[in-house]
Amino acid sequence: MMGDFDYGEAFSRNIGWVTEAEQETLRQSCVAIGGLGGVGGVHLLTLARLGVGRFAIADFDVFEMGNFNRQIGATMDTLGSSKVDVMAGMLREINPEIELRTFPEGVQPESVDRFLDGADVYVDGLDFFAHGARSRTFAACERRGIPVVTAAPLGLGTALLVFGPGGMSFQEYFGWDAGDELEMSIRFLVGLSPAMLQRGYVADQTRINLAERRGPSSAAACQLCAGITGVEVLKLLLGRGGVRFAPWGSHFDAYRMRLVRTWRPFGYRNPLQRLTISLVKAQLRRMARQGEGNSP
Repeated sequence: MMGDFDYGEAFSRNIGWVTEAEQETLRQSCVAIGGLGGVGGVHLLTLARLGVGRFAIADFDVFEMGNFNRQIGATMDTLGSSKVDVMAGMLREINPEIELRTFPEGVQPESVDRFLDGADVYVDGLDFFAHGARSRTFAACERRGIPVVTAAPLGLGTALLVFGPGGMSFQEYFGWDAGDELEMSIRFLVGLSPAMLQRGYVADQTRINLAERRGPSSAAACQLCAGITGVEVLKLLLGRGGVRFAPWGSHFDAYRMRLVRTWRPFGYRNPLQRLTISLVKAQLRRMARQGEGNSP
């Protein structure tokens, strides 16, 4: 019941890592999250448990059986249900006093500015292949001076990038101003994880096909993304410092137990980045030929 909820008690165990004054700042802060699937849903609940008090959430999709391996809102009870509605319900179970704006149509050109109104930070939870929605949302954040945190579940780890005032823009870093969808996917993949730590332990490469918009995923990687995202958002909201904007990036791979910090000045134009893009293209061509060879 609403009357039984006590914000101070509910989030009292955060105190120590944050001060009481900082906890109140989190309570008054607003985070916008686009996409509520593998990473977006767990981002939302992680930030809610940190005590963030205001959210805007957007997703046009419903939960399906194929979401069960990684999406925190996907259960037998929620099959066919709107992701926005399900996650809004889970959010209010944690904090019934939450201030929430929902966008069940997703991040659309006509609603992106309303979606970002009042946001202190934007957290990217969009599908890997949602290039159009991601591009326009990042561009809108840049216009408004809103920091962006994106953490991708790659392999059994997470790759982190933060965009914000004083850093490189999304467009400068990824170079999405030219090229078809496959080219954008490759540049996005390499931009997210220049270290490519996940490459060496793919068990079945036939499950990866960027042209067909498919690839494996795991709940472990999504949970890692949420932990790292939660900390970066906390630092941004509280002005703690220590956040490195793109072209700096980080990639932690739990399978290898390795952390690599990357720096790619000039973004996709960086010689190392261009080389990695070329190598990924060559690998994809080899995989395609192998797939054709295995066809009946």
